[in-house]
Order: sequence, then structure tokens, then C-alpha cells
Amino acid sequence: MKRVLLLSVLLALGACSKKEPPPEPVRPVLSVEVQALDQEDLGRFAGSIQARYESNVGFRVPGRIASRNVDVGAEVQKGALLATLDPTDQQNQLRAAEGDLARIQAQYINAQANARRQQQLFDRGVGAQAQLDIAQTDLKTTQASLDQAKAALSQAKDQLDYVQLRTDHKAIVTAWNAEAGQVVTAGQQVVTLAQPDIKEAVIDLPDTLVDQLPADVVFLVAAQLDPSVNTTAIIREIEPQAQSATRTRRARLTMTDTPPGFRLGTAVSVTLSSAIKPRLELPLSVLQEVDGKTRIWVIDPQSQTVSPRDVSLISRNDSTVVLTAGVKAGERVVSAGVNSLKLGQKVKIDEDSPR
Repeated sequence: MKRVLLLSVLLALGACSKKEPPPEPVRPVLSVEVQALDQEDLGRFAGSIQARYESNVGFRVPGRIASRNVDVGAEVQKGALLATLDPTDQQNQLRAAEGDLARIQAQYINAQANARRQQQLFDRGVGAQAQLDIAQTDLKTTQASLDQAKAALSQAKDQLDYVQLRTDHKAIVTAWNAEAGQVVTAGQQVVTLAQPDIKEAVIDLPDTLVDQLPADVVFLVAAQLDPSVNTTAIIREIEPQAQSATRTRRARLTMTDTPPGFRLGTAVSVTLSSAIKPRLELPLSVLQEVDGKTRIWVIDPQSQTVSPRDVSLISRNDSTVVLTAGVKAGERVVSAGVNSLKLGQKVKIDEDSPR
């Protein structure tokens, strides 16, 4: 009986001395969701919104600018008065043309009367044919002079009208190249007008990039102050030659639509991208090199555990790596601390790490 009791005590003490192994600690990790990329960024450039159609206008007659009636940025309607010249010279020309017309009209009246008189004398048989011919020639000559004087008067009136510079279409004033008091020549550029109805994005691209642009290149145009205001665009035209100083070529882009926030002069950021075969781009920190193989740690969302998986690379740089196989879009992989993970280890997922 004593032996049985002693054996029971020893067994109880042995059972108490055995301890359960501690549970595997849950490791917090940073992770990132795998996303497939089907666009390749070719660069980002600063640009602005400009009118497709601009015109540089000036006076049709020379003179001194007497007034400038609108400022830069003003929106003007068709027929609006932009500026005026001192009309003194044109007024004097008009008065001279009016005087010439009056003088020649008087000469024409006399020539008409003389031609009628010579015709009457010739009809009665007392006038000479030579005198009649001279009178009729004078009448025709005076008629030509009268027509010329009328044309000169009309031209003088037009010249007086030309001292007023008016717009022939709705426009926005984008630049002034002359000020009040300045003497300008006929046709000299005075003001630049932009038609606001059709707008486009304008950027300067490096000459080397222009020659390499793929046919399917897409431009994303976004306002610099509010990137949510954006649209896509395609190339309308590119300058055929690069500027010697900057080695860039100006490109004008036709936008798919024109958001209200795209006003003339709005600074925009233009991103170039091209369609590519879908690929996976991840932070470089997801990689682990083991026995000459490259792998990543994939998180099982159900069990919250990790497992290694071999992957194939396309390229890598100092911050990112491009994969073609081994992982699918939508899966979540560990992005930091991969060298301290074990197969089946439970993890606690933190927010996505920055790419």
C-alpha cells in the first residue's frame, strides 16, 4: 500500500514538472498589396493651358497711340474698342480729300455744260467737229478724275476709321506690346488676342524624348494646384526643330475634355505614359535572397500566416522591383523584415508601407 502511494506521488510530481511550450509570438509586419501595372510612365513635365488660336493685331495706319482701352486678362466681345490713335493726320487727309472732290465736281459740271453746248452747236451746223471732240474728251477725263476723287474720299474715311483698333471676334487679351503715347507703324504688333473657346495644353519636351515617343502615348493633364482637375490628351502638333538654347520642342496637346478649372494660363502638370504588357511592381524591400533564389513572403488573409514563394524578376533599381511570375495582383506581401520570418508564422498586418 505504501509503495502504491509513493508511486502516485512521484507521477504527480513528474507531471507538474513538464511545461507547455510558449505560443509562437505574433509578429507585426508592414505589407503591401500587389497591383498590376499596365501603363509605363515616361516622364512628367510642367506646362500651361493656352488657346489654340491666337492673333497678334495692330493698327492698319501709322500714328501715335492716344488711348489703350482694355487691360491684359480682359474678355472682350466682337467689335470691342481696344485702342485708338491720334486722328489728326487722318482727319486732315479726309478734309483734303473732301476739298479735292468738291473742286473736281465743279470741273465736271463745267465739262458737262461745255460738252452739251458744243453738241448743240454741231447739231445746228455752226460748230466744228474738232471742238466737239475736245469737249467730249474733257468730259471723260473729268469723269475719271471725279471717280478717282470719290475713291480717295472713301479711302480717307477708311483711314480715319482705322485709328480705332477693334476686335472682330470674342477674345481674351493676353498681352500688350505697345503703350499709350508710343508711335507705331502700320501693321506693327500691338496686342495679342486669344480665342477662349478651344483650349489646349502646351509643354516643352526634350528633343531626345520626342524621337522615342510610342504611337500609343497618352498624356494625363492635371492642374498643379488641384490634381483632381485632370483630363487625358493626345499630341496635335510638335515643333519640327528643337530650340537651340534648351534643346526642347514645343508640343501642343488636344485634350479629351476641358474641365472648368482649366482657364487660360492655368499651370498644369503633364504625365506621359504608354500601354505595356501587365507587370507587377513592388518595393525592393519585399525580396529575400536564399540559396541563390529570390523569394517573397506572402500573407494568407484567412490564417494570418506567412509563407515564402519564389518569384521571377524583370528588373530592379534602388527602390523598386518588377516581377513577372510568382505572385498575383490582389495578394498581400510582407514589405519589411522578411529575413526574420518563418514558414507558417502568424503576423499582424499594419498599414501599407510606402512604395
